[in-house]
Amino acid sequence: MALISFEDLAGLDDEQLDVDITDNPEPMDEEEEERLFAHWQSVGNTHQVSVPREMSGPIQEMTQQNQEQERVPFTPVSEHKKLGEPVYEERVYPAGKWACVTQQEELYEQSISMAFMKLMRYICKENSVGRYLGMTIPVLNEIRTLEDGSFSKEPTDPAIRIVQLEPLRVVTRVFFGTTTEDTVARQISLLWELLGSADTLRRDVYMVATYQNPGVPCRRNELWFIRRDP
Repeated sequence: MALISFEDLAGLDDEQLDVDITDNPEPMDEEEEERLFAHWQSVGNTHQVSVPREMSGPIQEMTQQNQEQERVPFTPVSEHKKLGEPVYEERVYPAGKWACVTQQEELYEQSISMAFMKLMRYICKENSVGRYLGMTIPVLNEIRTLEDGSFSKEPTDPAIRIVQLEPLRVVTRVFFGTTTEDTVARQISLLWELLGSADTLRRDVYMVATYQNPGVPCRRNELWFIRRDP
């Protein structure tokens, strides 16, 4: 499941939207468009998905608006270091509205890629106001595990839903690069090794938070372990 937070538009009228969302950036020339689309196709190939030509517009919009992204606010709880370097930290994220899409494919990396393309189209004008909505980061990919530790393949729900999430208290660790089933499984094992026994953390669900779009090489990610409700 991919989750992405966004500003609640319910109370905004057209005049407020015109103020909050700036004029469109300068359009790219044809050569630049083709180079950008070819790069995303190459990234899609590494995730074993095909990027359709219809994604060219959202890709350009997301790339040009990349500097406008804001981070979801959180309250730091603690930071744990080893040899002076941060290893993991604990945070609390407030409740809020998130746009959510569920996607089922054969591989984890295929699922997150297909889901992210749906969210890109939604953010980039395929919505009730017909314009770029803006977005906050990170994007969250929820992973549910089976008893044997493998990733759950849930039924497909192609509709984008707006859901209310309660506050989250998470233990998080940064890692870089592409996210596949193998890389995420390794990161999960590594964080459990660092934490040791932790009965207050859930083992049935994890989250991967991404701070940059899939077209960015060596992008920043975080693995989130979720605290159980007290």
